[in-house]
Amino acid sequence: MKSGIVIKKVQVTEKGTALADTQNKYFFEVDGSANKHDIKRAVESLFDVRVNSVNTMNYVGKLRRERSTHYGRRPNWKRAIVTLKEGESIDFT
Repeated sequence: MKSGIVIKKVQVTEKGTALADTQNKYFFEVDGSANKHDIKRAVESLFDVRVNSVNTMNYVGKLRRERSTHYGRRPNWKRAIVTLKEGESIDFT
């Protein structure tokens, strides 16, 4: 990725909290054009941790019907699941 913000926000969900406690995995909403190397560098520099692996998922925005026969669309987005090395953790509080 040439420039811009890689990590948009941290996703705090029930599933994400459970995975953070048991498997040391954290969820982030990232830029759609960011690759795994960009995400790894961004997490390591922002949170000062060592990243073991990065998995990504692309989500397609759903169609939403307006009050007529017109349709809108929610935006497409990308999620990254970052696994940290043993002994590392991120404290969001």
